[in-house]
Amino acid sequence: MKTKQVTVASSSATTKKKTNPIIAEMKRNWQLYVMISIPVIYILVFKYYPMLGAQIAFKNYTPKNGIWGSDWVGLKHFIRFFNQPRCWEYIVNTVSISCYSLVLNLPFPIILALCLDYCRSKAFGKTVQMVVYLPHFLSTVIVISTMNMILDNRVGVVNNIIQALSGTKIDFLGNPSYFRSLYVWSGVWQGTGWGSILYIAALSGVDPQIHEAAIIDGANKFRRIWHIDLTSIRPTIVIMTIMKLGTIVTVGFDKTFLMQNDVNLRVSEVLSTYEYKSGLGGTRPDYSYATAIGLMLSVVNFSLIVASNKISNKLSGSGLW
Repeated sequence: MKTKQVTVASSSATTKKKTNPIIAEMKRNWQLYVMISIPVIYILVFKYYPMLGAQIAFKNYTPKNGIWGSDWVGLKHFIRFFNQPRCWEYIVNTVSISCYSLVLNLPFPIILALCLDYCRSKAFGKTVQMVVYLPHFLSTVIVISTMNMILDNRVGVVNNIIQALSGTKIDFLGNPSYFRSLYVWSGVWQGTGWGSILYIAALSGVDPQIHEAAIIDGANKFRRIWHIDLTSIRPTIVIMTIMKLGTIVTVGFDKTFLMQNDVNLRVSEVLSTYEYKSGLGGTRPDYSYATAIGLMLSVVNFSLIVASNKISNKLSGSGLW
């Protein structure tokens, strides 16, 4: 009995010795723990706690009964979405715009970053950077309003120039075939400068001695760009591509909604605008149905990020994690 008591006492003493340094460390640096508790509490309250509301996608939610008091219906709203007659039209519109945007928004920032990196005049390079960064800070409302004024069928600058050159005015805003191009190219104009910042930073880390050795070996600029610059910034390109693939079933709501009209609705109605109209835009808002659509999109986006990251790790050895 004495041996057992001694063993228990020694083990408890050892446990105290192991825990004491941590407690002492927390007491010594309690100010740091108080500081870090602020963002942790913010994330828990405003990021994780609202996730409990996602359960209304599986319920017939009514404000009267609340989240916990509403009846559980399972996958009813998900099945209802796929049985919707225009379901696949919304999916095709969303994916086509996303892929179109991905194909253009990926190379243009890289090209701009390479051009600025090889620019010999620093003053000219800084001026170009300032000019191409400015559109990013314009609100979507201003961009769409400006685009509508420029492309207006009656008083737009573009149509006035076409008419002055003996051409026929084009209804850019009323023709559904122009919607995707207007959406994507306006996004390229607005986001290329800002998107090039990461690539410019990555290019600044390339060792100049590698370029000097390539020049001595007779490599021209295109060879140096292909074999040195693009190879060096490949991890950055991979990460940005993975992040963009994670939003392939999500098209910006605000821009799409502002560009919509009765004529182009056939190609402009995407999942985000349909979700809004189902949940808040109608006379009888259906919160559960809209939440089901949003939850489904989030799951698909997360799955795409995980899959693309896994493929990237296997093919190139680099990824988000």
